[in-house]
Amino acid sequence: MSYGGIFEIPEKLTRIDELEEKMASPEFWNDQERAREVISENNRLKSWTGPWTALAKRLDDLQSIATLLEEDSDADLEAELETGLERAEKDTDALELRNMLRGEDAHRSAIVTIHPGAGGTESQDWAEMLMRMYTRWAEGHGYSVEVMDLLPGEEAGIKSATLEIDGEFAYGYLSAERGVHRLVRISPFDSQGRRHTSFASVFVYPVVEDAIEIEINDEDLRIDTYRASGAGGQHVNKTDSAVRITHEPTGIVVSCQQERSQHKNKSKAMKMLQAALYQKAVEDREAERAELEGQKTDIAWGNQIRSYVLQPYTMVKDHRTDTEIGNVDAVLDGQIDEFIEAYLQRASA
Repeated sequence: MSYGGIFEIPEKLTRIDELEEKMASPEFWNDQERAREVISENNRLKSWTGPWTALAKRLDDLQSIATLLEEDSDADLEAELETGLERAEKDTDALELRNMLRGEDAHRSAIVTIHPGAGGTESQDWAEMLMRMYTRWAEGHGYSVEVMDLLPGEEAGIKSATLEIDGEFAYGYLSAERGVHRLVRISPFDSQGRRHTSFASVFVYPVVEDAIEIEINDEDLRIDTYRASGAGGQHVNKTDSAVRITHEPTGIVVSCQQERSQHKNKSKAMKMLQAALYQKAVEDREAERAELEGQKTDIAWGNQIRSYVLQPYTMVKDHRTDTEIGNVDAVLDGQIDEFIEAYLQRASA
């Protein structure tokens, strides 16, 4: 079921009434699995209707203030009206953006993995810049960020990173960032000051709840333990606490080394594997449909979705939507909403 679309609010309110009637039934908890499904659906629907009804009430209140001001001017009421209209405009923009989110997984949290391309330290540094960009974006939207796995580069940057960005609709927004990102700049690692082009790939998976059935057979897994490296104190180098899990049928590899406990690292790695397998199942289904429709696209390495140019001029351009922003520093500081919104508009058109 898709939960996207503020234009279906009346249908959502009707559905909420139906679900809450079921929840009020004395037999509701007889089937606990079904009860949890009903509660989850009800909560998801309310995540759409709650902001919409709150905005509608706020607009009614502002209309009342405007009516009072027509009868008699009042400086305090005028200030309240102006502030209220500004807030209402921001809330409306947020609802319009959320309306572009489609698909069953849009409401979920996200797991973001970042890998540098060829180019050694230069590309590894670029991958770390992207990691910071998404961390800043997430923090600016009130999401929590947990580094699930991080492999530092020898000289600078990172060889890989996996972040869990926890919050409602994080996956819906960040799915717009999946692909290859290209950086053009004068390399700080080049003693001759030459311009370099670097690539890094970004993959985004939805965080799936345990209630979603993703079959993982123990015999399909190869689990390796090793000593963690990088930041984390002296303890990380004393025990084989880091865990790497390989799902042999698909070749998917996940790893976690952020916890001191091997058990906790294994638990988080299994969560990452579950998300990756779920995303693969979704992508396989979409690929089959696209092939049937004759619209299968090449997603090979090198087909960048966005270019970040620092020299000889400054510009960030999204090649899917032709959106351009000249303030590269702001973009790298996490201000990527304009790109996300343009992509979602295009995808929902």
